[in-house]
Amino acid sequence: MPAESPAKRRLLVTSALPYANGPIHIGHLVEYLQTDIWVRFQKLTGNRCVYVCADDTHGTAIMIRARQEGRTEVELIADMQRQHEADFTDFLIEFDNYGSTNSPENERLCGELWKSIREAGLVKEEEVQQLFDPQAGTFLADRFVRGTCPKCGATDQPGDNCSNCGSAYTPADLVDPRSTLSGATPELRAAPHLFIELEKLHAFLRDWVETADALQPEIANYLKGHFLGPKEKPLVLRDWDVSRPAPYFGFEIPDAPGNYWYVWFDAPIGYIASTQQWCEKNNEKLDDWWRSAECEVHHFIGKDITYFHTLFWPGMLKTAGLSLPTKVHIHGFLTVDGEKMSKSKGTFVDARTYLKHLDPQWLRYYYASKLSSRVDDFDLTLDDFVTKVNTDLVGKVVNLASRAAKFVEKTGLSKEYPDDGGLFEQAAKAGAEIAAAYERCDYSHAMRLVLACADRANPFVENEKPWELRKDLANAQRVQDVCTIALNLFRQIAVYLAPVLPKLAQQAGELLNEPITSWDQSQTPLVGTPVAKFQHLMQRVETEKVQAMIDETKASSAAPEAAAAGLEVNDGLAAALAKYDDGPEPLAAEPLAEDCVYDDFMKVDLRIARVVEANHVEGADKLLQLTLSLGGGETRNVFAGIKKAYKPEDLVGRLVMYVANLAPRKMKFGVSTGMVAASGPGGEEVFLLSPDSGAKPGQRVH
Repeated sequence: MPAESPAKRRLLVTSALPYANGPIHIGHLVEYLQTDIWVRFQKLTGNRCVYVCADDTHGTAIMIRARQEGRTEVELIADMQRQHEADFTDFLIEFDNYGSTNSPENERLCGELWKSIREAGLVKEEEVQQLFDPQAGTFLADRFVRGTCPKCGATDQPGDNCSNCGSAYTPADLVDPRSTLSGATPELRAAPHLFIELEKLHAFLRDWVETADALQPEIANYLKGHFLGPKEKPLVLRDWDVSRPAPYFGFEIPDAPGNYWYVWFDAPIGYIASTQQWCEKNNEKLDDWWRSAECEVHHFIGKDITYFHTLFWPGMLKTAGLSLPTKVHIHGFLTVDGEKMSKSKGTFVDARTYLKHLDPQWLRYYYASKLSSRVDDFDLTLDDFVTKVNTDLVGKVVNLASRAAKFVEKTGLSKEYPDDGGLFEQAAKAGAEIAAAYERCDYSHAMRLVLACADRANPFVENEKPWELRKDLANAQRVQDVCTIALNLFRQIAVYLAPVLPKLAQQAGELLNEPITSWDQSQTPLVGTPVAKFQHLMQRVETEKVQAMIDETKASSAAPEAAAAGLEVNDGLAAALAKYDDGPEPLAAEPLAEDCVYDDFMKVDLRIARVVEANHVEGADKLLQLTLSLGGGETRNVFAGIKKAYKPEDLVGRLVMYVANLAPRKMKFGVSTGMVAASGPGGEEVFLLSPDSGAKPGQRVH
């Protein structure tokens, strides 16, 4: 039994709100499965646990996408919510309420919290230089700008904080920023913004961060090291920009017409709004869940949104007199086969694509076998996925039932529990440690303990061989006893796995004619009950089905790229495109230019040239000096920013594409006449363009 007081706990649980601008994918599912497992465990132990969530529906991206698709934002978010809820349901994720941030309850609650924050003197107004997308015609939220971190130089970083070094900054601080909406280079424009002065809550936030068990130790240390600082020399918390000027899809701020609450202001309030909706359906009072010392509030989030949930959000709740989070459970990221998920490689798998090919319980178990109470990233290795599911679930757990149930369909279980050499008692004693592992979200440890029970149970069945015993009618009672033991050990394991494998638990209950509804059922064996006709419980994973899922994902990522190029996308073309690792990132970073006529193109005199000399440039970090031959003794001097990608000695003798009629450019190192053509984002990723063999210096490129 779990170690807890006789009084059952009251728990309110949330997951981060999925953004309504795209489908759920297997990376998202790490969080929702982690939360659902925890909630199911709490309910199984008898605690009163309510799990709420909602779609995060506001912001620039929703507005732009709706405009592109020729429909209203409300129509778009309603469609996405239907898809999200269907995906969650089919992955056996059960919310007590699933709402939307674009709800009247959320708008009202935003107003109430805003009023409290205003009255606390935490709001100030300042003019802000903000990045504006000239193609999309809108100011850009942090998440829609990417560029190079101004602190550590890491490339392709989001607009609010660096995933490499953890530094926080504004989008305008990024080096070489680009809009993820259009790929355009943003412009700086001024607009008035409203800020919450978070520094005024510094002392409170430090005390909360240091509250025992509120955060994982590594998260508490991260916040103190990067944002709060040591007590003797604290850092200053930056003001939080909580408004956006029109155009913006969201709630207009009542006392600031023409301005809207930034999506990160109204999104977490959506937790409360979703709770309010649940309360109204169940005749409950909101204050019993958000203003009660008897209610625990547990948030489950990814590490990328730590800052919002551990500084901004507690500050908002404190100011409004609402319950603070009892615990913020933070998890790491998912990689697949050791790499970041990739559409072109077929590993950026949508939930619906997975469901077309594979059993959702397989992924629930695999994630559980990998998730710990720490913030570590973990890897979905596809070969390991196949092996682990087939070995653990089919070979060890389900095997117990399949090898025993059919032999007692007529007799049922024995009237008294037979002597099993202490197997059931030993597994029952493990229940407390398994429960403690679930409680602290150390699911991988829980799975190891459960599988240890299976590892002890299977040799018993193998040694007794009921399929052999049944051949002699004199062994009828022994067959019944052996199968009674095997099915009880299976049922015990099914109880322990019920939070992870709810369908298997349901099937176990149907097989043995007693539904699994309580953790306590793992402590007492079942006797004297009829046994239903055995139905197959779980299929083995077939490698071919995993590959089919990957192939479909590759094809689905190839189709939009082909469509953008004006190609008709049929199954044959999609399959051909899927063979290559040609992702959409380069084109998204630098979209195609406007059409030009042939005469415009011919104004650029593009020639074949040979590199006859290449040298380092003293005092230059990026440049190499190239002497190019156009044949017949005609040469040109060019300074090229390719030093990080090429060694001078490797270039001599190479043919390149040379823009011959580009106006000379005077530099402190000398005059550069024209330029060599290359592709790539820069730095070490620069790729000089070369002609096929047979081309000669001086030839024009048409």
